[in-house]
Amino acid sequence: MLKQRVITAIVLLLVLLPALFYPSALPFAVLALVLIAAGAWEWGRLNGCGQAQSLSIALACVLICSLVWAMGWLNRSMPSVWMAAGGFWVLAGGWLLRKGVPVWSTIALRWRLSAGLLALCCAWMAVAQARIIGVNFLLSILVLVWTADIAAYFAGKALGGRWSRAKLAPAISPGKTWEGVWGGMAGVLVLALAWRWADQTWQVAVPSFYSHLAARGWWFLLLAVLFMAAMSVVGDLVESLIKRSAGVKDSSGLLPGHGGVLDRVDALLPTLPLAMMLNSFGAT
Repeated sequence: MLKQRVITAIVLLLVLLPALFYPSALPFAVLALVLIAAGAWEWGRLNGCGQAQSLSIALACVLICSLVWAMGWLNRSMPSVWMAAGGFWVLAGGWLLRKGVPVWSTIALRWRLSAGLLALCCAWMAVAQARIIGVNFLLSILVLVWTADIAAYFAGKALGGRWSRAKLAPAISPGKTWEGVWGGMAGVLVLALAWRWADQTWQVAVPSFYSHLAARGWWFLLLAVLFMAAMSVVGDLVESLIKRSAGVKDSSGLLPGHGGVLDRVDALLPTLPLAMMLNSFGAT
């Protein structure tokens, strides 16, 4: 399993890194769209759809994103879109986690499929627009989510159960602890302050996400990154809830050793549009 994980990770990096650092945003946007379309296919399968219907959902995702791209929306400020997407994730995510696994199957299939499709399209729009802004800007968002996950893992392993006997969401993801959440938040605070310092020290041409937030005030920066860390946990838990409802461990086997695309991007689905929403608030 470890060998598979390593090989898959190396292959992904060999594909993603050249696209990410290419002078034009085009290769990265195309690659991201392929991955999001794969996630849309997985979404159909997780909700009991057959192969043909799942492929139709993936095709619909590609068509919607391509239309948005062709209309030039990626080069425009879209605060209302990000506000709607962010509000949806906060409200719907909180409601789902409060109701628990049984509620998912009670929602009409058309609403589940539509919500997932829109969430995936918004995530692609956000990651593509972030890449258009600049590599430093996009990377600072992606690394925030990865740092929150890694810091939460190690904090949970080292401190889990020491301060809070209650698990974070035992019926959804028994391994997650409150200590892990707090450790993840501490990790992103350190990351944000260090990246902001690096931006100022090296006077980068394209400021990071944190510099955009800091332009509104340090209080805004700190609250925003804590909120982002919390919502990355929501994204992770929501996907776990849906997989438990479907009775599967992974969203698919597309990425050997890693599960499926949704397993890798679950925390990014809410945080990408929320980052763009917060960036629109922090813009000067």
